[in-house]
Amino acid sequence: MTQLLVFEFPSTGPFGAEAETAYADLAKDIAGQEGLIWKVWTEDPQRGVAGGVYLFADEASAQAYVEKHTARRAGFGITDITATSYEVNEGLSRIDHCILER
Repeated sequence: MTQLLVFEFPSTGPFGAEAETAYADLAKDIAGQEGLIWKVWTEDPQRGVAGGVYLFADEASAQAYVEKHTARRAGFGITDITATSYEVNEGLSRIDHCILER
C-alpha cells in the first residue's frame, strides 16, 4: 500500500529560487530513491522550516528514506526532525485526482 510521508525540519534557508539552485543536485538524488513516486518540496521562511511531502510505493521504501534523510540532515547538525507516515486510501484518493503511479 502506498505511503504518504511528511518530513519537516528547522531551516534558515535558502528558500525559493535560491533553494532551487542550491538543492538541484539533492533533488536529482532524491528522484532516484527506491520506491519514490513523487515529492513536493515545502518551505516556510517565517516559521523557519523546510521539508517535503512524499508519496512512496510502500512502507518499507518510506522508512528507508526516513533513515537515509534523517542521517543526511544529522550530518548538517539538524536533528529536530519530524517525519510522519500515513497509509494512503488509494480508492478515495483516485476519486479526488491523486496520481498514485509514476
